Amino acid sequence: MSQTISITAIASISPLGITPEVIWENYLNENHCFTEHNLDNKKTFVATLDTTSEQVVDELRESDNKYKSLDKSVLYAMAASRKAMLNAGWTQNDVFGINIGSSRGATDLFEKHYQEYLETGKAHTLASPTTTLGNISSWVSHDLHSSGPEISHSITCSTALHAVLNGVAWLRSGMADKFMVGGSEAPLTDFTIAQMRALKIYSNSDETYPNRALDLEKKQSTMILGEGAGVCCLEIGKKENALAYIEGIGYATEILEHNISISAEATCFQKSMKMALQNTDLSEVDVIVMHAPGTIKGDLTEYKAIEKVFGEKLPLLTTNKWKIGHTFGASGILSMELAIMMMQHNRFIGVPFVEAQLQTKPIRKVLINAVGFGGNAVSVLLSL
Repeated sequence: MSQTISITAIASISPLGITPEVIWENYLNENHCFTEHNLDNKKTFVATLDTTSEQVVDELRESDNKYKSLDKSVLYAMAASRKAMLNAGWTQNDVFGINIGSSRGATDLFEKHYQEYLETGKAHTLASPTTTLGNISSWVSHDLHSSGPEISHSITCSTALHAVLNGVAWLRSGMADKFMVGGSEAPLTDFTIAQMRALKIYSNSDETYPNRALDLEKKQSTMILGEGAGVCCLEIGKKENALAYIEGIGYATEILEHNISISAEATCFQKSMKMALQNTDLSEVDVIVMHAPGTIKGDLTEYKAIEKVFGEKLPLLTTNKWKIGHTFGASGILSMELAIMMMQHNRFIGVPFVEAQLQTKPIRKVLINAVGFGGNAVSVLLSL
């Protein structure tokens, strides 16, 4: 890349917690974050926010009367953005852009407003303004008193990494010096779960690990949904307070056979990885944080794409979806957080139920993958 992009802060709110210390502690143990809830009229595994994070969201909701009508996806983004801005040392005097997306947006609130309409024949006054997709970045901008551009988008499960691409493009163009990027998702609703079950990809496993992400021998898909948000602060140039640097970015789409298809060797992933790695010796990539949602085809095609790109000598491979589930539009940024933490602590976090992989050298470069319905892949290479 022609200009160095520094990541000067990353913050999240998820089933893992809300502070770096607690999040890393939870990554070090081999327990998953799934609990059973009654959704879609049956017991369903999901990964909800931890108790401390829920309390932070509740306090945020009560802090301003206008916030009481907002969807959880907006509140999660606001909570993560406040921490990211603080950690980056940005103030209200800094001009920075905001691009925080979501795959599904105000899912919970939309369903509630629509149910109310079915029952009463009347729509709530705030039904429209509180469920528009632009809600997230707009309210984050309001909450942080920012004065830069604000962008919202939805590119299915690669939404957060597309926000990173956007931020990099704005910085490299010279139109901004700082950009806050990320994704937020609150999809734990009856209708969302029902949609995943209709696709025959939701887990009904009663195994110790009900989401078998990266298990390439599984006989059924085991995707489980989680909720949360993640945000990182990007700055142009090599900053002294950088947590990591964006060394390469790649993106690609592929021709679809049907609405959720992906080719047998994930052509889109091959292209996005090659683009992100075009200036990097493949042997320098220490870890790949895979998208690997826990579906049969999703996991296997991505693995085959990695084999096509890297040959026989693969980097260490991991994913966090066996632990926190698939957070749709937020998943890419939560994978970036795991990547940065592994580099900071120089410790590989693997998947407990697959063959152990031995770390033989320092973790200094990590590739992160994300892809969503529509075959839109993104790959981001981070370095320490």
